[in-house]
Amino acid sequence: MTKLILILGLGFMIWMWLRGRRAGTPMNPAEARRLLGVKPGADAEAIRAAHRRIIARVHPDAGGSEELARKINLARDLLLKSGVTPSSRN
Repeated sequence: MTKLILILGLGFMIWMWLRGRRAGTPMNPAEARRLLGVKPGADAEAIRAAHRRIIARVHPDAGGSEELARKINLARDLLLKSGVTPSSRN
């Protein structure tokens, strides 16, 4: 019984470590702009267009990586929430 508890505890600790590594470090706006290929003054429309263009190629359904798609989505969300100027399009 003690061995089982020890093995389960060790397994849980490994799982928590792997889960924490997967989250990685938070992305900063400069990295997000570089990943999406937009300039610092890009408006929301330009950010969304860049996201659509890139995600079409890297999405897991198109044979891409889940991790890269997650990063692309994170970059879009970060830039849109960081106070970009709204597009002039109505």
